[in-house]
Amino acid sequence: MAETAKASSEPSPDLRPSAAQLRYLARGLEEPGGKLPLFDRDGREIPRKTIEACIAHGWAEPWVANPMKPSWLVCRLTAEGYRILGRCDGKG
Repeated sequence: MAETAKASSEPSPDLRPSAAQLRYLARGLEEPGGKLPLFDRDGREIPRKTIEACIAHGWAEPWVANPMKPSWLVCRLTAEGYRILGRCDGKG
């Protein structure tokens, strides 16, 4: 009898962010409340795929709606996001 894989809501402890995801997440360390950027340091929009992957892995979570651009995902770091960046909590 074949075993079926169970979907888990827990992120894999071995999973690491890609370089792009890491750059995105690290920016949250500079902002109050761990707010993540909509644009990179060169003014380009952060790819939605990068943001959605970070949400899917539990490193980021949607935070507030942007009334001017409802399609934008305004997110912040989660506790797991801080942990993956080497921080125990959101305080440094």
